Amino acid sequence: MAFGWADQRTDYDHAVTPTWDPAAAGVLRLPSGRLVRGRALRRPLPAGALPEFGLYLTRRAPAGVPWASRWLRWPDFWLPSDRAEAARSLHEAWERAADERVEVACGGGHGRTGTALACLAVLDGVPGRAAVGYVRAHYGQRAVEAPWQRRFVERFG
Repeated sequence: MAFGWADQRTDYDHAVTPTWDPAAAGVLRLPSGRLVRGRALRRPLPAGALPEFGLYLTRRAPAGVPWASRWLRWPDFWLPSDRAEAARSLHEAWERAADERVEVACGGGHGRTGTALACLAVLDGVPGRAAVGYVRAHYGQRAVEAPWQRRFVERFG
């Protein structure tokens, strides 16, 4: 699937420091070259490099991790409880992904994680209406599970 805006975003390519192995499971390459890992908290931590920053999207605060992290209250199959805090957290994750290993995770790694990754794609220049398709094509077909999550992405930014 071709996405025409990728050619317009080459100005960021030189400013992005490689972080994750782009071939590793769950790693999404944004058009700017930023790499972000999505994952399921119900599964063991993947082998390899550890995150330097994590954004965790759960109903209750997750167990502590030895890297910088932010918790965003986000019930399963729903939207973030505080949309302003969600916007701040997603902006921080996107900014950090330029030179840090950033992971975004929820329980199953699909709905909330996919929604957040699609919002990061919007921040990276992907049009809101195309961001869900971008994430499904480059991260996982099950990303963004509910219609209201899709609308959230379309209106994000």
